[in-house]
Amino acid sequence: MLKGIAASSGIAIAKVYKLQQPVLNIEKKECDSAAEVAKFQAALVKTQADIEAVKAKAEGKLSEEELAIFDAHLMMANDPELSGQIEEMIKNESCNAEFATETVANMMISMFESMDNDYFKERAADVKDVTFRLKCNIVGAVIPDLTTINEEVVIVAEDLTPSDTAQLNKQFTLGFATATGGRTSHSAIMARSLEIPAVVGCAGIMEQASQGDLLILDAVEGQVILNPTPEQVKEYEAKAEAFKAEKEALKVLKDAKSVTTDGHEVELAGNIGTPKDVEGVLNNGGEGVGLYRTEFLYMDSELDFPSEDEQFEAYKAVLEGMGGKKVVVRTLDIGGDKKLPYFTFPEEMNPFLGYRAIRLCLDRTDIFRTQLRALIRASVYGKLCIMFPMIATLDEFRQAKALFEEEKAKLVSEGVAVSDHIEVGMMVEIPAAAVLADQFAKEADFFSIGTNDLIQYSMAADRMSEKVSYLYQPLNPSILRLVKVTIDGAHKEGKWVGMCGEMAGDELAAPVLLGLGLDEFSMSASSILRTRKMIRSLSKQEMEVMAEKALQCGNIKEVTELVKNSLK
Repeated sequence: MLKGIAASSGIAIAKVYKLQQPVLNIEKKECDSAAEVAKFQAALVKTQADIEAVKAKAEGKLSEEELAIFDAHLMMANDPELSGQIEEMIKNESCNAEFATETVANMMISMFESMDNDYFKERAADVKDVTFRLKCNIVGAVIPDLTTINEEVVIVAEDLTPSDTAQLNKQFTLGFATATGGRTSHSAIMARSLEIPAVVGCAGIMEQASQGDLLILDAVEGQVILNPTPEQVKEYEAKAEAFKAEKEALKVLKDAKSVTTDGHEVELAGNIGTPKDVEGVLNNGGEGVGLYRTEFLYMDSELDFPSEDEQFEAYKAVLEGMGGKKVVVRTLDIGGDKKLPYFTFPEEMNPFLGYRAIRLCLDRTDIFRTQLRALIRASVYGKLCIMFPMIATLDEFRQAKALFEEEKAKLVSEGVAVSDHIEVGMMVEIPAAAVLADQFAKEADFFSIGTNDLIQYSMAADRMSEKVSYLYQPLNPSILRLVKVTIDGAHKEGKWVGMCGEMAGDELAAPVLLGLGLDEFSMSASSILRTRKMIRSLSKQEMEVMAEKALQCGNIKEVTELVKNSLK
């Protein structure tokens, strides 16, 4: 049995299809520059055509968002910066095209992999995918064609590129297991979209699995069983049937209320990064958008900050798409590990605690005012809530809200239609803000607790650091007390509280949060129905008693045992 990360839930039992990519032994050779540049350009044209062909095969199987990955790959293959650097190296060093391609690609890959952000780290996989295909085309190596698979298999690979995943036929590919990767990798995202079970980060799988071996893929628990016994096969066949039945049963809850057994109703919302994500929220019964991460608008813009009109169109699309359901938009949260190609951040010892989010916006009010105007203009198309990230002091919140009021007044004076019902709130992700929640609640319309940062700031532990990852403890009593203080402070002033960090969709955390009085749980769309089922099975009153006990625990282990015992 091998352990990994459950990236897309499900259970599959089938023979191993071991994906072996061509091994390219690339060495530097002295060559005729003109001939090598010509060879490189021909390979580049073929690579562009290959990506177009893969995208065409994927159309109809993947959403617009997943298909956009291939547009990004085409942009990369057409990027004059990439091809320019490679051609320049070929000419300057009179070297072979494949060596120049590998050298330039490795520099780009190292740059992305060194960033402390999962989103950017995963972009390294895009560079690998495109440049590997390019190198194969230069040397004439053949990349395996997964569309030729014609029997039921579980694919085992070192990693799956977006191109690989797009070729998968659900009829025959029952799942996949990879040695590397994480929940935010493209292959994992696509697997969830295709609803194919996937276990990633399964160390040793390539060494242990052989072509044709029988394999059980448990993408619920995140494990792989190679050459199982007949008893294990029978056991997992029953588990697979139970999983399918539960999945079908969850669909019945799409339009159901998120209400406890004793009649207490909460709101289950989805986290999104682009307007295209709205469909997933609605398809999974989301009652609103609890976090719209607007920074992707800025990160996807290559030359300059997105204009007011560009932003307006994006915000309008989300508000209209949600059909009057609440949409909570987080204003620009950039800085730390989220950089922009067209903006230079100051060099800081600890950028996570530095010039970022609301701190940048209050300094560069020109950038902030543009976003606020776009949001206010879009407000007439739905139910808009605006929240400011990284608020530490009352003065910061007051300054941000004053800018909002100024821009709203300007738009009204210009004769632009705006909504009179825009809620203005804040993220609670700095412990200082949580402790002073009762004072903030007098002026903010709502809170949204950002647990990812709240936990790392409270525990003084970088959540990206493997050495201190054990301190990322959502159920630590100290974190629960900060959540409780925040909720109580808001409720005292009649304000609502949401949560948009990973903790909101955690199966063990949700019952405690219900007991602490959380009003809105915002999570990845795929977690909504499972969480709704859980909420509908719980008694609010009983969870209140359990949560009160959790606050008196001494460590996360005690809390975890308490929750598990309460759910039995």
